[in-house]
Amino acid sequence: MAGFAVPFCKDAEMSVTSPRPSPDDLLVLLAVGRTGRYVSAAEELGINHTTISRRIAALERALGGRVLIRGASGWELTDLGRDALTAAETIESAVRSLTSETPTLEGVVRMSATDGFSAYLAAPAVAALQRRHPRLAVEIVTATRLASLQRSGFDVEVVVGKPQLRRARAIALGEYTLGLYAAHTYLDRHAAPHAVEDLAAHPLVYFIDSMLQVDDLDLAPTFAPAMRESISSTNVFVHVEATRAAAGIGLLPCFMADRHPDLKRILSEIAVRLTYWLVVRPETLRRPEVAAVVEALREQVHSHHDILTGAKTSANPRE
Repeated sequence: MAGFAVPFCKDAEMSVTSPRPSPDDLLVLLAVGRTGRYVSAAEELGINHTTISRRIAALERALGGRVLIRGASGWELTDLGRDALTAAETIESAVRSLTSETPTLEGVVRMSATDGFSAYLAAPAVAALQRRHPRLAVEIVTATRLASLQRSGFDVEVVVGKPQLRRARAIALGEYTLGLYAAHTYLDRHAAPHAVEDLAAHPLVYFIDSMLQVDDLDLAPTFAPAMRESISSTNVFVHVEATRAAAGIGLLPCFMADRHPDLKRILSEIAVRLTYWLVVRPETLRRPEVAAVVEALREQVHSHHDILTGAKTSANPRE
């Protein structure tokens, strides 16, 4: 019949048409998916924790399933969540292209690395990157530990020894060498060892054995089981300074010890090669700022190969 109108029924419409996922909710998922934490995502987006929870719930209703599940150390993406994350990255890329003609990096990248790596490799690499991208902030937490089996709250982790992880990518950055060093003042008072057997008469400066979490660093027993402990610490800078203070013979990274002319390398045949590995999740690596930090670290390690392996000394901390 002409002019007949069917009354609009909102409930009827909702029953046949699922709500579309909101682009804003997808961007919230992007932040949570990358950090694994509601609190970190809230800080990044400038909203509160409750809003994060509400938007994730709305997204799950729109998609008809869970996008996140609670893991031991944070929120993990489901298969549906990973699909949604890909769509969110497309939205983010489109927004970035509209806000600037020249791509620029911004936001916060959180990384964890060993003490020496953080000071002499990560810090200068990140500083150079930040000069080109002033709106980029990088937080560096120092730790000598295994890569986290679950979400750690970090975008990037640098560890010693190849990690065994399922949902993260491990990238070999490069090797470095540890050698035995003694201060000239120590050698003035003690006979320098000329063979491995002579080490039994000297104290060792190294990690605290009972607190060492990284198997690859459990090195002393392999060549000097009879050496007694002198000053031990969880921090490699303490190893260097205790050795410089004549506390004993230090097992030190060459790239740190060779900077100090008051230290002398002894028994050069003892050279332990270890490898720095970078750990990052695939979804995190797709962030342009994270990818840029990773590339900066790789270039830094590559350019310092000879210093890291002890083939070239550097007495200049700025080198």
